[in-house]
Amino acid sequence: MEDIAGWIAPAATMIAAIMTAANLGSRVTGWGFIIFTIGAAGWCIDALLTHQQNLFWSNAFLGVVDMIGIYRWLGQRAKLEDGAQAAVEKSRTNPKPLFPILSLDGGAIEGGDGVPIAHVVGAMGECESGRIAYLVVRGARTGDGDTALHAISWDKIEAGDTFRSALSPSDIARLPVVDADNWPGSASGRVPRPAS
Repeated sequence: MEDIAGWIAPAATMIAAIMTAANLGSRVTGWGFIIFTIGAAGWCIDALLTHQQNLFWSNAFLGVVDMIGIYRWLGQRAKLEDGAQAAVEKSRTNPKPLFPILSLDGGAIEGGDGVPIAHVVGAMGECESGRIAYLVVRGARTGDGDTALHAISWDKIEAGDTFRSALSPSDIARLPVVDADNWPGSASGRVPRPAS
């Protein structure tokens, strides 16, 4: 029993860590927390069999944290994603169909051929209109391997089941580079200088 628990615990913990770190959606993350719970139980069994109180109590606590993760990702977050998807389906016949803002985070932007040319890391909206001003993207692949952050004005994006742009990877790479800690103050991509 000790050997089985000693192998299940680290294997489950490693698999769960990959699933949650990959951020592949609420259901995958939620299942990652279920596997984390299995790992914590394995560690608790191993701790009891080897008389390691500190290992037992730390993993008992982590098991409680994992239960919160399961509730959040498979309960609350999954329901929100389902609700957003229902709105997308209902809006398909509208002249202006909807897309969930949740899908922007980490979403791919495809070129005209359907191949991803960049991935969204964030977006900025205008306070007055509530419209998306620009997306900050990473991963525009060019011959020189550019993976810097760039801002793409929302008018260069076609939203739908996927996000598309007529821009090429080299077009994106030629856009001004965005500092991770200093995003532009407008869709033009220019960062305003602080007042002196």
